[in-house]
Amino acid sequence: MASDFWTAKHVVVTGGAGFLGRVIVTKLHERGVRAITVPRSATCDLRREDHLQTMFDSVLATADAADVVVIHAAAHGGGIGANVRQPATFFYDNLLMGTRLLHEACSRGVGKFVSIGTVCAYPKYAPIPFREDDLWNGYPEETNAAYGLAKKMLLVQGQAYRAQFGFNAIYLLPTNLYGPGDNFDLETSHVVPAIIRKCMEARRDQRSVVVVWGTGHATRDYLFVDDAADGILLAAEHYDGAEPVNLSGNAGEISMRELVALIGRLTDYAGEIVWDTTKPDGQPRRRVDGRRARELFDFRPQVDFEDGLRRTIDWFDQHN
Repeated sequence: MASDFWTAKHVVVTGGAGFLGRVIVTKLHERGVRAITVPRSATCDLRREDHLQTMFDSVLATADAADVVVIHAAAHGGGIGANVRQPATFFYDNLLMGTRLLHEACSRGVGKFVSIGTVCAYPKYAPIPFREDDLWNGYPEETNAAYGLAKKMLLVQGQAYRAQFGFNAIYLLPTNLYGPGDNFDLETSHVVPAIIRKCMEARRDQRSVVVVWGTGHATRDYLFVDDAADGILLAAEHYDGAEPVNLSGNAGEISMRELVALIGRLTDYAGEIVWDTTKPDGQPRRRVDGRRARELFDFRPQVDFEDGLRRTIDWFDQHN
């Protein structure tokens, strides 16, 4: 997996201790990258200019700026419930983290900046499958609009800094992520870990009912976290363009009812599923088009959805 691109690179991975970031860091090590900086929130608040300056001072003390790659995988987000409760916090934190980090990286002459956006940036009623050219053709789904728009500004900022300063900033849009190490806190988790936890705990506690939000008719597609990390590193290595690029999964468009039934089968939960229709569905339909990533840097997700779910369930079972 070694590549000349990574030789002598110093890679900064924000969010490198998180769900996606940890996998990115592991795969960077596999590619032979020896100099990796993972800023931790306890000592480097990405919202603070002085903290970012200190971090870049440290990185550039041992590396040429042109050899530095920043992968901005940090985010403050969560599922529908968390977005409904904290839209201002998610907007402020994500906007400031991205804006200040990209600005400082450009000011220091960093060689490349990889922004990890969100599928929540797409319009609520974007045509299926979501194509990058439709990104601005409508307002995002209301429950996650604040988060989605804050992350979307990294695309605007990256294109503006490219136009004015020649800064090599790229923007990627992974679809819904899942996998081992995900956030299983029911107050903040996304749908896959939430349903896994509910089914596993119901089976363990011999409860006969699991309650799931919404009508069950909303659809999503899913990208295994290892595949997402591979796609991000392929883009970092091979893509230098201004246009946004989707990272799609290989599961197709799956309804919530289909997802819950599949997870129920894989977790051996045989009880009743109750749909709480007083809770929001979120975006009605979601599936992204992955053709641009295939054409530009040959990204093709490898992990079968059912196998990925099994691996996620096994991880949860071993850690809880």
